[in-house]
Amino acid sequence: MTTRVSVVQDGTGMPGAVTRVPKYYRVKQHILEMAQSLGPGQRVPAERLLAVSLDTSRTTVRRALQELVSEGRLDRIHGKGTFIARPKLYRALQLTSYTEDMLAQGLKPASRILDMRHIKADEELARLLAIDIGEEVVLLERLRLADGEPMAIESTHLPARRFPGLRETLTRYSSLYAALAEVYGVHLLKAEEGIETTLANPYEAGLLSTIVGLPMMLLSRHSHDTEGRPVEWVRSVYRGSRYKFVVSLVPTADRALD
Repeated sequence: MTTRVSVVQDGTGMPGAVTRVPKYYRVKQHILEMAQSLGPGQRVPAERLLAVSLDTSRTTVRRALQELVSEGRLDRIHGKGTFIARPKLYRALQLTSYTEDMLAQGLKPASRILDMRHIKADEELARLLAIDIGEEVVLLERLRLADGEPMAIESTHLPARRFPGLRETLTRYSSLYAALAEVYGVHLLKAEEGIETTLANPYEAGLLSTIVGLPMMLLSRHSHDTEGRPVEWVRSVYRGSRYKFVVSLVPTADRALD
């Protein structure tokens, strides 16, 4: 594969600056064109085959593939290969449960409890849950799935004294929020949610069938009930290649946008 040179003209119509298009970028564009013919979920040829067919090095191909994975155009699954990314699922930034979000998109939600135990509240957890330092907190860690595909790892912290017998309760409910409402009479009214980016660590990558170091979406939710009392603090790691977050923006009631 030869390096392409672009000549940029100035306002006089005369040739201006010469811009060299990096070889990996041309490989990247070729893979994108190939993706259109393959379709979502189809496997991309291996690095070695791409390098041979495009007459370039595997290092160049690897860089192009890595960028496309980071951009969410390709999806790399550990032990299986690289695939054309499927359309992203959306998650509205509103106070709904994971179960509701998946059902709204025609998907079958499921959860697998990874860990559930009592821990002692440190200073930060005590502040978030309005309890004393050292008081017991229920740590509920779940793997969230949609149509059998792993989507997120969710770690929920709740004050243990307020929700006795929660482990047994969750054997009867697929939704934590439904259990809180129907068994404990706790109804969520509002929540603050923060969104950051993070990189998958080995534990997260293994559970989410992805590669260590790939971009993830990190969400933190601090929820309160109808009485204004804090109910939970949640840390969730979502596969960045499979999700997009949607929020509705409206002007404040006392003024219109200019």
